[in-house]
Amino acid sequence: MDSSIVSVNVNQSEIRELCKQKIAELIKEVDVEYVFWDTGELKRRTCMSWNTLQEAFFFDPRFPKRKVGSKWYFPARETRSFLERWLLEQAQ
Repeated sequence: MDSSIVSVNVNQSEIRELCKQKIAELIKEVDVEYVFWDTGELKRRTCMSWNTLQEAFFFDPRFPKRKVGSKWYFPARETRSFLERWLLEQAQ
């Protein structure tokens, strides 16, 4: 009986890079999926309650929002950009 050993070499940095590329593609796909967010989506994406959102940045004049009827909507791209800037400002 002949015993063969199989050896597999994996380039970890290449695997890591492929994973980063795939994640970036998926994020881009999700981002283009929505043109705007409602309050539920805003709360989900920030992991904040409605009260916390209002206390933190909702009334900041730079925060993009539109009220249509009785419902608030937030343009996805602009809101994401604002949130990233706002978070960086909190570290200062």
